Order: sequence, then structure tokens, then C-alpha cells
Amino acid sequence: MLFNDPTFLLLIPVLILVFWAQANVKGTYEKYKKVPNSVRITGKEVAERLLSKNGIYGVPVLCDKGELTDHYHPSKREVVLSSDVYHGTSIAAISIAAHEVGHAIQHDHGYSPVVIRGSLLPVANIGSQAGIPMFFIGLLFQFEILMTIGIIFFAFALLFHLVTLPVEFNASRRAIAQLTEGYTTTDLEVKQCRKMLNAAAMTYVASTLMILIQLIRLILLRNSRR
Repeated sequence: MLFNDPTFLLLIPVLILVFWAQANVKGTYEKYKKVPNSVRITGKEVAERLLSKNGIYGVPVLCDKGELTDHYHPSKREVVLSSDVYHGTSIAAISIAAHEVGHAIQHDHGYSPVVIRGSLLPVANIGSQAGIPMFFIGLLFQFEILMTIGIIFFAFALLFHLVTLPVEFNASRRAIAQLTEGYTTTDLEVKQCRKMLNAAAMTYVASTLMILIQLIRLILLRNSRR
């Protein structure tokens, strides 16, 4: 089917972007993991101090053994940092730790895109897992209604990713604002932190574009069978 599907070519540019974004964030992380912050504060300490500074209590800062597995878990209300970020005193460590606290602040303040994203999560999970298989089953057996349902399901996955973009960019803006208040002492450090967070943000942009192109591709395939 792929050999007779010219829409597959639409994926090539965005695949290149996805691979570049992943390599870029990895390379930027490795670069700034080696650059110590001038305050010599660990990611764990930054996270705990920023949580306290913003009046957020009862949110533990936990350590994960992975790499770049840092996240804020809204239902458990916990900040989880990878080992190098948790223990590290690098520019990368404080940038990522502050970013995850940015998500905790969003949650605490009821930031509307976070609320919307949370409500979309169940149907987005179904859409990302079942949308494409449902579409291609419909395509195989020429059931247009099944193809349409698959497209609708997959559209919810795209909507989730679109809402995720302002959530991630806002968390980064909050992180930079917080870090400039006592945790970075020079303009160079602020610039380095911003580069680290911008590289991470590009992975979300790339994945959203991938979902968008996939959705366009499904629509084109359905319309070509009419």
C-alpha cells in the first residue's frame, strides 16, 4: 500500500525535523550539562526552593534513574527529575528543574490550557492509539464511515498536541522568570538556560507537525478513494 501512496512523501520533511529536534535537544543537553551554574545549586534545590517561593507545598521532588525523563505528574502532584538533573549543578539541571516547577505552578494556578489538556487526555490517548489503525482498516475494506471515524479520533490527538504547545512554552517562560530572581547571575547564564529550554520546546513543535501531517495524509487518502 505504501508504494502506491504518494501522500507518504509528505512525512519525509517532518521526519527530518523530528530527528533534528531530538538530536538538537540531546546535544544541547549534553553541552549545558557540562556547564556549572554560578550559584552551584542542584536541580533538586532549585525545584524545592521555587515550589516554596510560589507557595506550593506537599509537592515532593523525586529522583528518576532515566535521562531526560523529567516531568511533573499532575494527578500525583509530584515533580520528577532525572538523576543528572536532580543531583546536578549545571545550567541544564537548573533549567529543566525550573521548567518542571513551571508546570506545577500552572497546575496550582489553574492555567486554562492545562485544564483543557487534562480534559482532552483520555480521548486523545484513544485517538493516537486507535485512529490510524481504524482508518486503515476502513481503507482496506472500503468502509468510508470507519475511515471518517478514524480521522475524527486522530484529530483529537492533534488537538491535544496543539494545546500542549502553549503549556510547554509558558512553563519555559515561567522557568526563565523564576531563574533570573537569584539563580542565574549573568546575562550569559540566562541565555544558556533559554537555549536549553528552546531546544526542548522544539521537540514538541516537531511532534505536533508530525501529527498534523499525518492527519492531512489521512484526509487526502480518504478523499482519493471517493
